[in-house]
Formats: sequence, structure tokens, C-alpha cells
Amino acid sequence: MTLLCGRYEGFDERIVEHLASDTISIGPYVLAGGELAAMVLLDAVIRKLPGALGHADSAVEESFSEALEGGPEYPHYTRPAVWRGHSVPEVLLSGDHARIRDWRRDQSRERASRRR
Repeated sequence: MTLLCGRYEGFDERIVEHLASDTISIGPYVLAGGELAAMVLLDAVIRKLPGALGHADSAVEESFSEALEGGPEYPHYTRPAVWRGHSVPEVLLSGDHARIRDWRRDQSRERASRRR
């Protein structure tokens, strides 16, 4: 695979029409060049390779995954449990894996509904 990265106005259209097998866009915005878009594309593809994330289960529940019904990922929290007066949601400290799974799914759905 070869990625051609245009600058400013892009490529001569004859390259797109006669040499490129595909064109790719990473979103509805403009960058000064295609280098950042190429890095985004490479990162998205490389993480799908076996072993790239260290453990196969690492990508099971992440944004746009089947496990989250295609929705965005749920919020994450680390230690300490209280930081500057802001607490980790109690359900995450409960140890009840079923409730935690439900909370995560609900949070994902809520985030998805806010983005529509």
C-alpha cells in the first residue's frame, strides 16, 4: 500500500483518476497536508493487527465496537477514587460486574444519543 499525501490543494486530478485505486477521507475538515491523515489511517489499521495492542481482548469494548453496539466508549476513571472533590461513580467501586457492565452500556448509549 502506498499513501499519497497532498499539500494544500491536493493532487492533479489525473493522478486521482488514472493512478489511484482508492481515495480516503478521515472526516469533513481541511488539513494543510495529508501527512496527519495518513498517520490516523495507519494507526487505525495497525491496531487491528494481531498483537498490536498486546492482548486480543483490549479492543473488544472500545468506541464503535460490536460490544458497544457501534456507540462511543464509556467514561474511564483511575485512582484516587476522589480527586479535587469529584468522585468515581459508586457503581464502579461496587465490585458488581453485572451492574458495571450495564452502567458502561448505558453510558455508551447516552454518549451516542448526545452526538446525534
